[in-house]
Amino acid sequence: MSNDELLYREENGVAWITINRPDNGNSMTPEIRDGMRDIINGFNGQYEVRAAVITATGEKMFCPGADIKSDRTFARPADAPEYIVGAARRMMLNGQLQLMPAILDCEIPIIAAVNGTAAGVGVHLALCCDLVIMADHAKFIEVFARRGLIPDGLGTWILPRLIGLQKAKELVFFADDVPAARALEIGLCNKVVPGADLIAATTEWAERLASGPTTSYMFSKWLLNRSLDVDRRTILEEEAWAVELITRTQDMQEGVQSFRERRTPQWRGM
Repeated sequence: MSNDELLYREENGVAWITINRPDNGNSMTPEIRDGMRDIINGFNGQYEVRAAVITATGEKMFCPGADIKSDRTFARPADAPEYIVGAARRMMLNGQLQLMPAILDCEIPIIAAVNGTAAGVGVHLALCCDLVIMADHAKFIEVFARRGLIPDGLGTWILPRLIGLQKAKELVFFADDVPAARALEIGLCNKVVPGADLIAATTEWAERLASGPTTSYMFSKWLLNRSLDVDRRTILEEEAWAVELITRTQDMQEGVQSFRERRTPQWRGM
């Protein structure tokens, strides 16, 4: 991967990760996928970056999924079968199924700024983010059934949790386009804005998060995501421990002190 295919910059406590392959529809190569995973994992346990944005170059495509033309090939004996049993499973476990958990488990909030069409794994890349802002011309396509495939990249996990089982099946079975307005209506995104306003709207939210109590966000994100997988008793216990830990942070003390002094809190993310 050349460095210009995955752009990275930091500004005002916000990291901007941009897929920059407009001539290839911003499709995701293994190098982009792994580079994005490594960047996101690097956000944990540090203070400089307090929110992140994932977006793409141009107005047409956010990400159509994997770039099938970039599939890696391996040398094999002349008499070996073309397909190695277990190859697809290994590809998934070592690829998309590392990137998506990295987003879900990241300690800072991540916003998807969907600038155009997202299809296949590109949809799940956006939906695994904590907040999703879409340009009004953008759309989601669960394209897999059009090719006789099944959703991957945690699609079968994230979709029912966002929109319910029946609606998830509808999107997966029919593989119809979901315009931004419809995505907002059924709960696949948080906000729809004119395309020209996407970066400004995303910047506003991202910088607001970056200047907020990011340790509080970290624990809240963890608990909310955990609540989808564990029983009530477990989440009560984990919530209690999170409260125990948050009371030891500087930000919590600043929140209480600023309330007493009737002033705006100055959050440091500590």
